[in-house]
Amino acid sequence: MRKMTNRFEKVVSIQEALSHFHDGMTLLAGGFGGIGNPPTLVQGILDKGIRDITMISNDTAFPHIGIGKLVTEKRVKKVIASHIGSNPNAGAQMTAGELEVEFCPQGILAERVRAGGVGLGGILSDVGIGTIAEKGKQKLIVDGKEYLLETPLTAEVAIVHAKKADRFGNLVFDTSARNFNPLVAMAGDITIVEADEIVEIGELNPEEIVTPGVFVNYIVQSEGVNWQWAWEK
Repeated sequence: MRKMTNRFEKVVSIQEALSHFHDGMTLLAGGFGGIGNPPTLVQGILDKGIRDITMISNDTAFPHIGIGKLVTEKRVKKVIASHIGSNPNAGAQMTAGELEVEFCPQGILAERVRAGGVGLGGILSDVGIGTIAEKGKQKLIVDGKEYLLETPLTAEVAIVHAKKADRFGNLVFDTSARNFNPLVAMAGDITIVEADEIVEIGELNPEEIVTPGVFVNYIVQSEGVNWQWAWEK
């Protein structure tokens, strides 16, 4: 991470932000079905030619929406997600052996990311006991009940999309775009925020701040959504 002359100033150019992305990286992406995916950062990853990504996200969005573009362009080698059904390209690549997919129930996925963000060694869950979901996982007995140990999830870089950010990285999310973004913001070695609006420190209402700036390393100005939503057609 670069040294900053002002530790409260985290706004950088998209070019500087993209210097932290490389082939073979692990990437955490906030969002749900594309809502809350950071469009400018996703486009930057595509333009830079980054590939062989291990991507952790709730889903693979849609073929030409959000992080779904990374899958469609075959930049992702492995995905850890709760589902991929909204992106047929992900399913086709998985069937063809071109994309490794690790499925995780949505609530467990969220908790694994949260565990990674707060430094826990894992979480205990009885979801999947007696099914193929327990394959390769450690089992523990607590108070006579059997649980699976679900390991924490972190990544080299986490990317999130915020409605507003101040220059320190305090974040406000737009309604349902809040989804996985607050958890993802905590779990990256480096967290990069794409914000629709960047304001000065002190301009945000403390009551509306969801993610505190202590979790954020860099902020870039969003160039806006560059795809068409299904309801806009």
